[in-house]
Amino acid sequence: MTKREIAQAYISSLAKGDLQQMLALFAKDAIVISPVYGKKDCKDFYPQLFADTQNSELHIKGIFEDASTGNIALHFDYGWTLRNGSKVNFEVVDILEFDKNKKITQLTIIYDTIRFRELVKKLEDL
Repeated sequence: MTKREIAQAYISSLAKGDLQQMLALFAKDAIVISPVYGKKDCKDFYPQLFADTQNSELHIKGIFEDASTGNIALHFDYGWTLRNGSKVNFEVVDILEFDKNKKITQLTIIYDTIRFRELVKKLEDL
């Protein structure tokens, strides 16, 4: 797979909540840096995210590859329904960094959390 195809598979896995397919895209020691969940091993991050998610709707706005690093930036709209039924919509950029085997080594998620940080925090009480 090309890095662009991996990025598209990432979006597909995120939309479906497919943990096995998602983790297959990552290197064993990969990390995710999230504005809400913090810095976590991908094996810890995605089970938590998917458990907190009732539904995801994603609309890609662009996929960009940096010529010097090979990193991919995904720009998309994310409609996220939390497991308690709360809904949030936001624009997000995910930066994917790869190893020589085209596995994701780090994913950095960038978005403004001001509107829903408290909604996600309330899930801890459920």
